[in-house]
Amino acid sequence: MIKKITKKALADAYVERDLSWMYFNRRILQEAEKPRVPLLERLSFLGIYSNNLDEFFRVRMATLSRIAECEDNALRRESKQAQQLIGRINKLNAKYVMEYEAAIREVTRLLREENIFLLKETELDEEQQAFVRRFFYAKLSSSISPVWLSAVKQLTEEADDNIYMAVRLRTAGKKKHDYALIALPVAECGRFLRLPDREGKSYLMYLDDVVRYCLPMVFAGLGYEDFSAYAFKFTKDAEMEIDNDLRNSLMQKISKGVKSRKKGDALRVIYDAEMPKEMVRRVMEKLNLDKLDTVLSGGRYHNHKDLMTFPDCGRTDLKYPAWPPIVKAGLENGTSLLAQVQAGDRFIHVPYHSFDYYIRLLQEAAISREVKSIRTTLYRLAKDSKVVKALICAARNGKKVTVVIELLARFDEASNIGWSKRMQDAGIQVIFGVEGLKVHSKLTHIGMRHGNDIACISTGNFHEGNARTYTDYMLLTASRPITSDVNAVFSFIERPYSPVRFKELLVSPNEMKRKFIRLIDNEIKNHLAGKPAYILIKINHVTDQDMVRKLYEASANGVPVRMVVRGNCSVVPGIPGLSDHIRINGIIDRYLEHSRIFIFAAGGEDHTFIGSADWMPRNLDNRIEVVTPVYDPAIKTDLRRVVEYGLRDTCQGRLVDGRGKNEPWTTDDGGHAPFRSQEELYRYYLANS
Repeated sequence: MIKKITKKALADAYVERDLSWMYFNRRILQEAEKPRVPLLERLSFLGIYSNNLDEFFRVRMATLSRIAECEDNALRRESKQAQQLIGRINKLNAKYVMEYEAAIREVTRLLREENIFLLKETELDEEQQAFVRRFFYAKLSSSISPVWLSAVKQLTEEADDNIYMAVRLRTAGKKKHDYALIALPVAECGRFLRLPDREGKSYLMYLDDVVRYCLPMVFAGLGYEDFSAYAFKFTKDAEMEIDNDLRNSLMQKISKGVKSRKKGDALRVIYDAEMPKEMVRRVMEKLNLDKLDTVLSGGRYHNHKDLMTFPDCGRTDLKYPAWPPIVKAGLENGTSLLAQVQAGDRFIHVPYHSFDYYIRLLQEAAISREVKSIRTTLYRLAKDSKVVKALICAARNGKKVTVVIELLARFDEASNIGWSKRMQDAGIQVIFGVEGLKVHSKLTHIGMRHGNDIACISTGNFHEGNARTYTDYMLLTASRPITSDVNAVFSFIERPYSPVRFKELLVSPNEMKRKFIRLIDNEIKNHLAGKPAYILIKINHVTDQDMVRKLYEASANGVPVRMVVRGNCSVVPGIPGLSDHIRINGIIDRYLEHSRIFIFAAGGEDHTFIGSADWMPRNLDNRIEVVTPVYDPAIKTDLRRVVEYGLRDTCQGRLVDGRGKNEPWTTDDGGHAPFRSQEELYRYYLANS
C-alpha cells in the first residue's frame, strides 16, 4: 500500500523559500572562507554574496514587507506569517553579517601577505598623495556633485545602486557642523584606484578613501577646516508597479515600471558603525523607515559587489587556473552543423564547451538556402549580442525570423526593450511574450526547406556572457516529434489560449507538473513491485509544495531520491519515515550550476529529461517552460555522468539539510575522498575532445 503524506506532515517538514535562500547564500560566503580557494576568487565570492543579498532585499524582502503591512482582514494570517519570517531572516542576516565582516578582514590580511595593499587615506606617502591629487583633478572632480543633506527631502528619491558618503564639515571656531551627501561615482571612476607599484608591491585604494582624502579639494573655498566622511547604502523595493491601463502597450508599461523602481521604499540600510549618532539620526530621517525594515551597523566599506571586479594586479597565481572552452568532438570537422544535427542528436555543455557552436549554428542558418525560418526565445541578452546579430543577418537574407523576447526579465527590462527595437527595425517579428505568463523557456526552431527541421532546447539563456560562467546543457535535435512540439510551443505563445497538446515535451503551465507527478508515481509503483526505481535530479530550486510532497512520498515508500540543488530548497532530508531516502548536495564552485536534469529509473528504461524549469510555483504554474526527453544513448550517459559527479562532489558540495548548517558532504561510507565535480567534468571532456 502506498504511503501518503498528510498536509500536517508536509507543513512540519517544509522550509520556507526565503529562509532556504539565506542558507544558500551562506554557502557562497563559506566559499570565501575556504583557505584552499584562491585568494582573489575568495574576494569574488564575497562580491557575489553581497550582490545576491542586495537583490534579495530588493525583491523578496520587498514582497514580504508588502504582505506583512497588508491590513486586509482576509490576509491577516499571511500578514502575521510574513512578519515572523522577516524576523527570522533579519536574525540570520545579522549573524551572517558578522561572518562576512570577519571574512573581509581575513582576506584583506592575506592580500597584504601577498604584497597587495589596500591603503586608507591616512596611509599615503607623499608620492602617493601626489598621484591621488592628480587623479582628482584629471577625473574625479568632474564626477562628484555634493548635495547638502538639509536640501534632500527623501533619500529614497536617490538610486539605491550607489554608495553614499555622509560628510561632516566644521568651520574653525564653530561648534555647529554642516552635513553633505556624496554619491560615489563608481560607474565613472571604478571602485578601486590602483596606485603605482613599488618594489614588487601593489597598492590600491577604495574610491571611498580617495574621496575622503580629496574632501578639502571638493569643498575648497568654503572655509571648512575639519572633514570626516562615513559610508552607507540602502536597498529599495524593486518590485515594479505595473500599470494596468489597457490603453498602454506592454512595452510602455514595462518602461514605466522600470522608472518606478527609483521611487521604491527603503527596506534595508547599512552604515559605518563609526558614524556619529547625530549623523545617523539625520540620515535615517531621510529614509522613511518602519519597524519591519532592516537597519545594520557595519564596516567602513559597503557595496562589496564591486569585489567581483577587484583588480588582479597581474597575480593570476591567486586565481583559478584557466579552463579554456574545450573543442567539441565531432563539431570541428568543417562540415555543416545543420547537416550534423540532421544526421543525429548533438549536445553542447557550456562553459566546458564553447557557446560559439550555437552562434555558428545560427550564422549558418542565416545564410543557408535550405533554411526558410528561425524562431527563438530570448530572456536575457549579452551587451553586444552575437545571437541578435546572427538573427538580424538572417532577416536581411530573407529568412522569416520570429523572436519571443521576455520584457519582464527582472533588471534586464530596459536592455530587452532596446534590443527589441533594433530587431524590429531589421525586419524581425518580435513577440513580447504572453501577458500574465513569463516566457522562460529556452528554445530555437530552424525551419528547413528539405529534410527535418532542427530544434535547440537549452537549460539556460542564449547569452554569451552567461555561457562563460553558468553550466547549461543544450540539446540539438532534428527528431520530428520533438521539433514538431517545439514548433507548437511557438504557436502556443502566439495564441496562448488556444487548445494545444504536446506529445513529447513537458510544457508549463499546461501539463508539466502533472507529468512530473506521474513520473514520480511510476517510480513508487515500480519500487513496490520490485522493479528498478530511483530519482536523480539536478536543479536550481525546489519549493513547489506539490513537488515537495511527492518527493517525500517517494522517499516514504522507499524510492532513493538523490538531488543536486544549487539554491532554494524546501525539502528536509533525513527525517525518519519521511525523507530518510533523500540526499541533497549543494555545489558552489567557479561555475554557477544552472542546468536542470531529471532522470527516472522507469523500471529499467531510464527516462531522462532536460529543460528550463525549476520546481517552483512560478515555473510550473505561471511561466511558459519547456522540458524535453532525451533519447540519444550517448547523451543520456553524459547527463547521468553530470548528475552523478555532482552527487559525488565532496570538495565543493555542502549537505543541504533544511536547517542551514551547510556541513561538508561525505561519501556513502562516511569518508571525505576528495572529488570536485566541475574539475572532473572538465578533465573528462578534455580527454574525449
